[in-house]
Amino acid sequence: MTPDYRIAALWIGGDLSFLEQLCLKSFVDAGHHVTLYRYDPIGNAPQGVEQADAAAILPRAGVLRHARTGSPALHSDLFRYHLLAATDRTIWADTDAYCLRPFHPAAGHFHGWESDTGINGGVLALPQDSETLAALLDLTEDPHAIPPWLRGPQRRALEEAAAAGTPVHAADMPWGVWGPHALTHFLKKTGEVRHSLPSAALYPVPFRDRNALLRPGADLSGYLTDDTVSIHFYGRRLRARLLSAFGGVPRAKSLLGRLLRQHGIDPALAPIPVATAADEGDGDE
Repeated sequence: MTPDYRIAALWIGGDLSFLEQLCLKSFVDAGHHVTLYRYDPIGNAPQGVEQADAAAILPRAGVLRHARTGSPALHSDLFRYHLLAATDRTIWADTDAYCLRPFHPAAGHFHGWESDTGINGGVLALPQDSETLAALLDLTEDPHAIPPWLRGPQRRALEEAAAAGTPVHAADMPWGVWGPHALTHFLKKTGEVRHSLPSAALYPVPFRDRNALLRPGADLSGYLTDDTVSIHFYGRRLRARLLSAFGGVPRAKSLLGRLLRQHGIDPALAPIPVATAADEGDGDE
């Protein structure tokens, strides 16, 4: 079945590394139309990937970054919600999401559990009239809004700061405040969580086992099942691991190495920058 949803992604900061090239090309090779939004032209996007001006969705001025990590994840979260509200039949995908087989949303929804407690938005489709999407847009409209799911000391600290006239900005709140935490909360609150796929579908390899993706000969049969349609590559963490342990080049017999050959991506032509920055927010820390 030819996929009738397009894939949209965002990249901030220079040309792509081979990891982003691989993930974007995997969607093209699966038959999806792929649009890569960017604020500056990207010189090495894979063939078949359309580039579009990100400012058409969200202005470049004031790109929000997480204070501790410097990641533009907050801007990416905001961008994907505005994108889904503005465009029909679109699936957001982080640039570290690999497409194993075409994506086919049900009732306009495409999202999945990453763990027993959290849903990740690294791959995300919501109907334009989704209650969850409306709630996410409402929350992110105010960068000082206190997340409704926070309780106890965390909530009291934010309330006291706001009462003192020094409200805490989202950039200084815990990682994922506009991403997985918000998405999970509102999907549960609206009941749209019933559409969320099991972790085997979109996040088959848990964060704790992520290095298996780089290990030559690793047996991944226990992770990748008939239900798996995507593999999350934990971009920022795996790029750092590749640089520190493998000289920036994946081993040929690792899963990543095999997939690069399968899709005709040469890692030598798009190396990982040594001073690699956090990417657009792929859910890991």
